[in-house]
Amino acid sequence: MEHTNRPLEGVKIVELANFIAAPSCARYLADLGADVIKVEAPSRDPLRGTAINEGRPLGDYENTSFDLDNANKRCICLNTKASEGLEALLKLIETADIFITNVREKSLKKQGLDYESIKVKFPKLVYGYVTGYGEKGPDKDLPGFDFTAFFARGGMLGTLFDKDHVPMMTIPGVGDHQVAMNLASGLLAALYRASRTGKGDKVTVSLFHSAIWDVAIMLQASQYGDKSTQYPITRKSVANPFNLPQKTKDGRWVQFSAPAYDKMYDRFVTAMDRADLVGDPRFFPQANLQNNLEEFYSILVDAAAQKDLAEWCQRFKDADIPYAVAQTWDELLKDEQAWAADCFYKMHYENGNERTLVRPPVIFTDTPLPEYKRGPYCGEHTEEILSSLGYTGDQIKAMMEVGAAAHPEPVKG
Repeated sequence: MEHTNRPLEGVKIVELANFIAAPSCARYLADLGADVIKVEAPSRDPLRGTAINEGRPLGDYENTSFDLDNANKRCICLNTKASEGLEALLKLIETADIFITNVREKSLKKQGLDYESIKVKFPKLVYGYVTGYGEKGPDKDLPGFDFTAFFARGGMLGTLFDKDHVPMMTIPGVGDHQVAMNLASGLLAALYRASRTGKGDKVTVSLFHSAIWDVAIMLQASQYGDKSTQYPITRKSVANPFNLPQKTKDGRWVQFSAPAYDKMYDRFVTAMDRADLVGDPRFFPQANLQNNLEEFYSILVDAAAQKDLAEWCQRFKDADIPYAVAQTWDELLKDEQAWAADCFYKMHYENGNERTLVRPPVIFTDTPLPEYKRGPYCGEHTEEILSSLGYTGDQIKAMMEVGAAAHPEPVKG
């Protein structure tokens, strides 16, 4: 990246990881100015090949998913199962401030890349580790993806749906991106201490724990046994129906948020054209409501169905009641507020296409937004990085001949 006094300029990060969680953490740190080198096996990061899942073009020349989590990095292709490739990786780590990986523990130990081995050689190094379920316990070695460790076992898939219906549809990246930012916060804290003390540390973040943290309010509340917290439940028995989405006359959904039920009650029912319910002891205060939840739920459903979305939006805006339209992704890509708040940027591809990509959700006031380069092709910078480590042209050629390093051609769609 060009030098613009970004917070992490001068910091070097080596990433030995694939798919989403760990790479997206490194991508965020690259946005902050770090020199991030992605170490990729000749078999390639599997995220490069998920096009059919996402309905986008095959190949490397327009890979929005890969670019989302790998923009602004460099990439070296090494076969670390070959002694020469592993030696090159260790030389690279020696030059780094941070090492990030999601390789499973057994493989790391086999190659001497586990933290206990690495910290002996590089005591100042900050080591970032992403796991599915954590580093202790009977299931620590299970493979972890956000569909399984985050959504399912982490308490979301089994709770966050109306019990009269099927569980929600999960999508890739939700848990991974949570993990990425959690890991980034820990790495930056460890890096700060290392800069003062010369002592590194290992920062571990799991999909499982991240999900538990995300559902913590209701998870903790569930131990008291109240029926309103024993998810999954029917919408009709939610303790505060003001926090439910409602369907409008034209078939759209509007989500409300009024956690302070008693404070919002009169204003809410008035905005819903039911001023006759102001102060109604069946539904106010909230303690009285609990014996009349289904009746009040039906009143709100019927009221919402009387007007189209546009009219309700204006009414709730005028009444200063927190609401938001349940947008589709097509609508979100055109959302004026999202563009104004710098949530998106345009990526121009070498095949001539332009696509909208998403920025990480941290904005600095006195640091300009980064200009984005696509994610690197597999091994795009292999020769450049090996040369910077002192390898000669002949040595690099020899490594490529034995398969310890590679610079494969980009895959065409």
